[in-house]
Amino acid sequence: MSYISIDEAKQKMERYCAYQERSHQQVEKKLRDMGLIPEAIDHIVLHLLREGFLNEERFAKAYVRGKFYHNKWGKKKIVQGLKRHRIHPSLIDKALSEISFEDYRQTIVELVAKKKKSLAQPNSYQARQKIYRYLYQKGFAYSEIPEDLL
Repeated sequence: MSYISIDEAKQKMERYCAYQERSHQQVEKKLRDMGLIPEAIDHIVLHLLREGFLNEERFAKAYVRGKFYHNKWGKKKIVQGLKRHRIHPSLIDKALSEISFEDYRQTIVELVAKKKKSLAQPNSYQARQKIYRYLYQKGFAYSEIPEDLL
């Protein structure tokens, strides 16, 4: 088994965090996987926080942007993902507030149109149910789906 010094671990984690935004949970898991003791992990996480490599608010906002604008996820699924990363609820609310109502509605419109194209009978009751299930699976609440789109 090879051992890694705290300085080497710091450098690796600085590069890891500089590549893309990371949550505390991701960083701590990576450090545990390196075989570091809890005291060393705490020391390195504190260093990353002080030097600006690690920031939960920045991570939450980047996560929301990526999952909404690229993956077309709804708020419910995004919230679940952020909770898995152990992000504080106030930071989750702050990050979600960056999604405009217009963008959210337009995404629902686009997803409904995309799903309708793939259905044999897009105006049937079964098609409506499939569209609802599709949007629900993407993280949109039933109450967010306007009736006039179906």
